This record gives sequence, structure tokens and C-alpha cells, in this order.
Amino acid sequence: MSNQEKLRRLVLDTFLLEDDEFAFELSRDQVETWDSLGIVAIAVGIKDTFGYHPTPEEATALAGVPDIVELLTSKGIHFDD
Repeated sequence: MSNQEKLRRLVLDTFLLEDDEFAFELSRDQVETWDSLGIVAIAVGIKDTFGYHPTPEEATALAGVPDIVELLTSKGIHFDD
């Protein structure tokens, strides 16, 4: 499974979204369930899925899927597959 697909599945599963609700441009303000508990859940999901555990500051700074991609790319996890 590609990293893009892993991230897509992670976001869909974490925030209880339907397939057609996902976009790589998705932002936190578009997702009702991306609240304080959602921040913790996505941080844990990133650790479980990609092996990188975001710091609390990194997790709370994630304002959307582009920020997740940027964070993981900065840690050597690429999404050009």
C-alpha cells in the first residue's frame, strides 16, 4: 500500500469519514470530528501507521492533510508514490 493510500485510510478511519469526503486538501475546519480528541487520535494513528510520533506541538499544529504530508515528508516519509 502506498503512503498516500495509508494516509487516506488513516484520515477516513480516524475521523469517521466516507470515501467521497476525503481530499488531500482537506482541512481541520471541514471535519467535525477533528476536535481535541481527534488531534490525539490522528497523532496516535500517525505513529501506528508511519512510525513517527508527533510531539504535542506538532499534533496541535496540524491544520489539515497538507500539514500531515509536510510533517511526515520532513521526517523522510515520502508521498510521491
